Order: sequence, then C-alpha cells, then structure tokens
Amino acid sequence: MSHNERVTDIFHRQLSNHSPISVKERLKKLSNMEDWIKTNRQAIFDAHYDDLRKPESEVELGEIWYVLSEIKLAKKHLTNWTKPLHVGISTLALIPARSWIHYEPKGVVLIIAPWNFPFNLSVGPLVSALAAGNRVILKPSEMAPNVSSLVKKMVDDLFQPEEVAVCLGDAEVANSLLGLPFHHIFFTGSPAVGKIVMSAAAKHLSSITLELGGKSPTILDETADVNLAAKKIAWGKCLNLGQSCIAPDYLLIHKSRKDEFLEKLSKRIDEVFGDTFDEKESSPNLTHVVNEGHWDRLNDLLTSAVKQGATIVHGGGKNKESNFIEPTILDTVTQEMKIMKEEIFGPLLPVIPFDKLDDCLDIINSKPKPLALYLFSNSRKNINRIIDNTSSGGMVINEVKTHFLNLNLPFGGVNTSGFGRSHGFEGFKTFCNERAMLKNGKTSLVWLIFPPYTSIRKKIIRFVTRYL
Repeated sequence: MSHNERVTDIFHRQLSNHSPISVKERLKKLSNMEDWIKTNRQAIFDAHYDDLRKPESEVELGEIWYVLSEIKLAKKHLTNWTKPLHVGISTLALIPARSWIHYEPKGVVLIIAPWNFPFNLSVGPLVSALAAGNRVILKPSEMAPNVSSLVKKMVDDLFQPEEVAVCLGDAEVANSLLGLPFHHIFFTGSPAVGKIVMSAAAKHLSSITLELGGKSPTILDETADVNLAAKKIAWGKCLNLGQSCIAPDYLLIHKSRKDEFLEKLSKRIDEVFGDTFDEKESSPNLTHVVNEGHWDRLNDLLTSAVKQGATIVHGGGKNKESNFIEPTILDTVTQEMKIMKEEIFGPLLPVIPFDKLDDCLDIINSKPKPLALYLFSNSRKNINRIIDNTSSGGMVINEVKTHFLNLNLPFGGVNTSGFGRSHGFEGFKTFCNERAMLKNGKTSLVWLIFPPYTSIRKKIIRFVTRYL
C-alpha cells in the first residue's frame, strides 16, 4: 500500500465510524495524554534539543507546560462545555418554545502543525479536537523530525488509527491529505502556505482555522519604563531565537528614548546570553536557526538591509555551519527594505524612531493586520489611541507574548495573520458545530401566521411584525 493509499484508508476508516464519543471517554483520552507527557518529559526535552537545540527550560514552559495546561483546563470544564447552552427567544411570537445550542463534534478533522513549537502546536490543537469529540489526523512538521516522531509514538501508544493517526512526511504528504474532504482543517504556519490550505479546503467546503503570522510591531512611547521594556523585549525576541509567530518583529520607539533603550537592550542581551559571539553561539539559553534554508533567508534579510543603509547597533555575528545568527539590533532602517516587508521569524530587530504617535499608526496600518501588537506605555491616552486606531489578533500592554499563555483568551489573527480562534473554550468551540436547537409543542402560536392569509391572519401578522 502506497503512502497516499494508507492516508486515504485511515481517513475513510475514521469517516465510517459514526459512533459518538462520550464525555467520559474524552476525559479518559485526555488523562492518558497527560500521563504520557509527564512520563516522557525527558524524551520531549531531548527531541527538542536534537531538532532546534532548544533550551530545556523553554521546552518546559513553551511546550510541555502549555499542553498540560490545555489538558487540565479541558478536564476541569469539559462537562460544562458540552452541556446544552440555553438561550432566550428573541421574539414573543415563539412562545412557549425552548431554544438552546448543542455542541457537536465536527467529525474527522485535520491538524497541520509547524516546526517552531513542534510539540505545543501539534498536541495543543489535538487536545481541543479530542475534547470536542472528533477523530483526528495530525500532520506534524518534517523540519522537526525528532519531535514529530515522538508525537507519533505518543499517538500510537494511546490511540487506535480510527481515533487519532499521525502522518509523517513532507509537503507531498500534506498535499495528499488536503485532497481529502475533512470536516475541518486546523493549520498553523505561514500566510503563503495558508493560502494553499484555504484553496484546498474550498474544494470540499471544509471549514478552516488558520493560525498564521505577520509582522507584529512593538511600540515604546515617551512614557514607557525603559528598564522593564528592555528585559521583556529581550526575552520575547530571543525566545526560540525569534522563531515565533508572535515574536516582536520590529520596534517603533520615541526618538527621545531610543539611545537609552538601545543601550539597555544591548546590555541585557549580553548579560543573559554572553558578551561575545562565541559565548552566545554556545549558550545553553539560546536556540539555533532550524535549518540551512531558514539561515540563508535570515542572512539575506540582514545583508540586504545593511547594503541599503541599515546599521548594526548590536550583534550581527553568524555561523552558517551551526545555523546560528546572534540577536541583532538594526538602526537607520527604512520601510523600503526587504526586512520591513517580510515577517522576520528570527533574531533580527529593526528599530524605527518616531516623533508622533500618528507616525506609528501610519506604519502599522500600511501593513497587513498583525497577529500581535505590543505597546510599552504609561499613558492611558496613548494606550487608548493605539487600541482604537489599529487592529490585530491580540494586543499586549507593557508585556510581550504572554497573552498566548492565558487560555481564557481567544488566540488567533485577523485576515492575513489568520482567522478562527484557539485555546481553552474557544479551541473547543473551533472543533464543534454549534447546532441551533428549538423545541415547541401543541401550544405553539406559530400556526397563527400560517396561510391561508385571511383578513384576521393578516392583522395578526401585522401585529407580530410591528410589536413582537
């Protein structure tokens, strides 16, 4: 049996299984996953190091803890999430009808995960899909082969293929999966590939969630706490070496704070990761670039910016053999440079000074709506002005990235940065059909507006349309 035939066979086996999965069964599946993750914690650490040289603490926080938090929240609330949500009637004409929303699984769903947070962004959506009662085919990234193989081992240990199956492979495997009529597709990745996924989904009218990316701006105004901002931006930009869809992509800073901030940010980077390039390259606290192709892309962004007049304020060291580029701050950057037109997804931070907040609004609103927007400010007026005059999937004030960790917040983008929401109850709903339910009986008044439209019934209809 060829790989494509095997994929198709698994899909149809899941599709033909119409038996509902009870809440009790779902809770058991989630508990089994929770136990497996806790038991195999060291294997998860090792796989991430082998693929990305990712520090153990980053794996603990950004991969394991996040997924366990999703499981914990789902287990705690699943019984309530699955209960009918009773709603009132919007018109008295429906008296005495009862109405409610019934959350039913979408059916057989496909999850396509990226390489940058390979466990988190594979297993996190899987938790939501299973909580909602779906059957799942999961396609992890071939660029993180060790983590992908580990995810497959977890699924093989815990599930039958008719429940959950993992398909390993490259874009050819993904394309074969996208040719199947899934009931829902959940994709995390770049906007360019998101368009391909959306086009494929349209052929089957499959519903879709796209978690994409974009250029997430960070604003630092004249009222900001520079010390606080330097520490948090250094962390947010250097976590996973900037290979994150919600990493600060570029910095807009009030010209009166620029020199002070750049000095403090440079100092903070050296304090945490080492004074020299060699110390940073061997630092146990810094990930490396995932592969040579992405290193080449980042190197092109850096060198082309410098050729066009950008200056390196801090960093700039690189080693292709180890797929490493140190955290690098760039000044005298213009909007015409390639680095300001593409999502960076790496350790390069362009800095652009501004005089007025309107300058920030002009830059941000000239680009596609970002997945995240960060603002460091102690001015309520400035905060409200940014909120009211921009649009983004999420916005964080005096912090970066941490909205992702609050599972009570819906996570997702806007237009080119994605659509649909994930995490917690929103993730559960993403994998559900919210079925509209209404029940009435013999005492229903609706029959009063049935034809034939006699003069009396016309009066009743007029009364209903005007007053009820």
